[in-house]
Amino acid sequence: MATPTSRALRLSAALLTATVALYISLVALGNITDFGTNQQFVQHVLAMDTTFKDDDLMWRAITSKGLQDAAYVGIIAWETVAALVLIAGTWFWARREHDRARQLSTYGLLMIMLLFGAGFIAIGGEWFSMWQSKTWNGLDAATRVLVLAGIGLVVVQLPERSAD
Repeated sequence: MATPTSRALRLSAALLTATVALYISLVALGNITDFGTNQQFVQHVLAMDTTFKDDDLMWRAITSKGLQDAAYVGIIAWETVAALVLIAGTWFWARREHDRARQLSTYGLLMIMLLFGAGFIAIGGEWFSMWQSKTWNGLDAATRVLVLAGIGLVVVQLPERSAD
């Protein structure tokens, strides 16, 4: 039998998973239905056209529209798969299938952390010097999502107390 603490922990994990699932579902839906808005964001970040234009860095710029669009479609596909995995995790939390819920929530939250941490903060922020842009800088938003997913992942991974 689950203790009150275990039930609260499971509820917390479920609600955090559901929150990130809702967020990334809305992001993916927005990127699909309003393709052009964030497409411009990705194009400017990859082209590095609003950075300091340091010659030592500009060789990193990707100016090919085809490669920029491929990167953007890849981001949308990753967001969509992560949303589906997190929705499934939420579903299993609701069904009280905790092991499956924990597994899917872990995978989905890790996908979000990879996208926002490795993709947007490390690659976009540092490799493509997004931090230099006053107009096309998404580091604050990426950090917020990374923190939310990280907190969710910690809660999902907390061990439950046994009823002693």
